Amino acid sequence: MSADILTHDLVSQADRATERAATALRELQRDDGHWVFELEADCTIPAEYILLRHYLGEPDDLALEAKIGRYLRRIQSAEHDGWGLFHAGAFDISASVKAYFALKMIGDDPDAPHMARARAAIHRAGGAAAVNVFTRIQLALYGAGGWDVVPTMPAELILLPRWFPVHLSKMSYWARTVIVPLLVLGVKKPIAKNPRGVRVDELYTVKDAPLKSNVAGAKRHWQLFFGAIDKVLKAAEPVWPKRSRERAIQKCIDFVVERLNGEDGLGAIYPAMANSVMMFDCLGYPEDHPHRAIARKSVEKLLVVKDDEAYCQPCVSPVWDTALAAHAMLEAGGEENEARAKAGLEWLKPLQVLDVAGDWAEEKPGVRPGGWAFQYRNDHYPDLDDTAVVVMAMDRAKDKLALAGGYDQAIDRGIEWTVGLQSKNGGWGAFDADNTYDYLNNIPFADHGALLDPPTADVTARCVSMLAQRGEPLQSPRMQAAIQYLAKEQMADGSWFGRWGVNYIYGTWSVLCALNAAGLGGDHPSIARAADWLEEIQNPDGGWGEDCDSYKLDYAGYEPAPSTASQTGWALLALMAAGRVESAAVERGVAWLIANQDEDGLWGQEHYTGGGFPRVFYLRYHGYPKYFPLWAVARYRNLKRANDPQVAWGM
Repeated sequence: MSADILTHDLVSQADRATERAATALRELQRDDGHWVFELEADCTIPAEYILLRHYLGEPDDLALEAKIGRYLRRIQSAEHDGWGLFHAGAFDISASVKAYFALKMIGDDPDAPHMARARAAIHRAGGAAAVNVFTRIQLALYGAGGWDVVPTMPAELILLPRWFPVHLSKMSYWARTVIVPLLVLGVKKPIAKNPRGVRVDELYTVKDAPLKSNVAGAKRHWQLFFGAIDKVLKAAEPVWPKRSRERAIQKCIDFVVERLNGEDGLGAIYPAMANSVMMFDCLGYPEDHPHRAIARKSVEKLLVVKDDEAYCQPCVSPVWDTALAAHAMLEAGGEENEARAKAGLEWLKPLQVLDVAGDWAEEKPGVRPGGWAFQYRNDHYPDLDDTAVVVMAMDRAKDKLALAGGYDQAIDRGIEWTVGLQSKNGGWGAFDADNTYDYLNNIPFADHGALLDPPTADVTARCVSMLAQRGEPLQSPRMQAAIQYLAKEQMADGSWFGRWGVNYIYGTWSVLCALNAAGLGGDHPSIARAADWLEEIQNPDGGWGEDCDSYKLDYAGYEPAPSTASQTGWALLALMAAGRVESAAVERGVAWLIANQDEDGLWGQEHYTGGGFPRVFYLRYHGYPKYFPLWAVARYRNLKRANDPQVAWGM
């Protein structure tokens, strides 16, 4: 449908689109008030799930294997014959090796056409020797690769004092929870039970290959230094003192057990959860041991099983989905939608972490807990992004809705915790403060380039939005520090990098919302440049799109990509925050959303617009095309009907 046809009476059409989308979103709300949507990564997580079952030697579940097999075959690329990191993405050697291994484990004939094509593509890319560190570990656990090509991380790392340059507390939460059980596996070097005896020797073309780093700003001298240390550690491993090793293993066990997190698992992320299960297994814990059993159950809860296919999620996103859906429903307005938002907020309220000083307290020991996690439970690892979004939703709703018990205390504690985790440079990271030990990204184990959790523009913007919405003066020291940080982070073209969403559209949306909430007008140079950039990159069809390849190390500016519902929603919300609700770009974007609304009232989207680890791991949030377009269309309607271009909220 042409966007030109829709320009007549666009506000009325936006109103109808809003009602259809809100009705559909209401129907997806759970009975207890929360929303949760599928969170899909690439082929690696379902492939690793298959391999985990066979590592443990668990009884066959042929029906489940068949469904995961169909999923893996469907997402195999017809263009490069392997597997990419996102929809229509380029060939990735590590993902392709894992997918091939899993399919062979399931029972696919290596000579079947799809397997032969995949194997040839893997050979062209250097074979299995060219994979990343975590895939090398996976292969070594099966005896399908040597531990000698895996960078050494001695278990004694956990015993080092905090002042030591390489320390777990200096790494990101996700690295910490993944690495600690791996330290035990690296010492024990167990071999998978692998009852079917499947190997992938045919994927090797050479014995070894150098690790390729995905680190932005890698330093050659640091890489050489840490590479030399790795050689020393490998030479010393056979003569390592037994007593210190036993102490280190016990400390690793204690770390994991303290953070097992019930049925939600270690760190509430698949790699850490799976590693904890394998750690308990190699230490001889029986299947019915409480620690091993609950760790194993946490993995099973990540499965998405449908009629024909199945896959394993990297984690779940109920707090994030519920908070964002509540914002969209509040924007949609009306008694029923606001009641649904209230139900979501009531579900969120008791999930606030008030009594656990998590790992973040290593850096900020005097701060009281008060954040929300991303998942159902992850008390040791709440995050600033979720906390800010929840607080803003509660603040927006507290005067409009009659809320039992009120939200003032929850809001105040959330703000207190957030303010306490502001980093020295004025910004905020996702889970920790001042996690800026850049040299650690050069250790051989950090080839993925995501060992750290430094402040980023998108998370900082969310925290600024929260503070500003609650009335924090622009001239307060912490606001000034944050605004100055954001000013330094703005790109030459006017955009901002998006760490947790793809990418510059996401980052620019985040920051423009924050600057508007802080009181900087649309004529402020930073806002005007960013809004101009968004208008310049709008697609001819009226929507916006950006590919995950925008994270590439040689990024030289925006490259056109197909329009997506979520990115169009972000761009529209950003432009409206910049005061441009009357612009032709906004009208065309709203028209695109209306024209592309599905019969069910929502929007479809196969493209990945969520960030995991740039250049390594991306996410498809199935909820994004459900609540962000609704939010944008409803806001357009509201601003036009109010005849006021000023957005009153932090996002």
